[in-house]
Amino acid sequence: MADEKIFPKSENEVFSRHEARNRAIAKKIADLKSEKFTRLDRVALWVNRAIGSFRFFILLALWTGGWLLWNAFAPPEFRFDPYPAFVLWLFISNMIQLLFLPLLMVGQDLQGRHAELRAEIDFEINRRAEEELHEVLRRLELQQREIKQILKQ
Repeated sequence: MADEKIFPKSENEVFSRHEARNRAIAKKIADLKSEKFTRLDRVALWVNRAIGSFRFFILLALWTGGWLLWNAFAPPEFRFDPYPAFVLWLFISNMIQLLFLPLLMVGQDLQGRHAELRAEIDFEINRRAEEELHEVLRRLELQQREIKQILKQ
């Protein structure tokens, strides 16, 4: 019959087909939620959030400006890092960079992996939605043909 071409044989067939399609997505989402971070990973993510903020940039700019202005224009007896070399400031700045850059890179790598997994899940959902949309359009087209045949009779 024409109904068998348009509609599945049973509701169970529809549900089992959708369940099978959605299991892979559900597993990826569960993997994303249950991913365990090591202590170092959590530290790297915290450092990434803290250092990657505009607040930290302002703090660093104020610290640098204050340091340079103090050591350039303060009374000579109060200066602790001689102008124009600022050797101590350069040393401390380089140590900050050496300590924070690897942690930033680890944090960005973790965030990148999560972003890739989320993008993969989104792509899979969109692809399946497109497949279902094509199926709906195919069924509508079949129904339209059936209606035209009925009206011709």
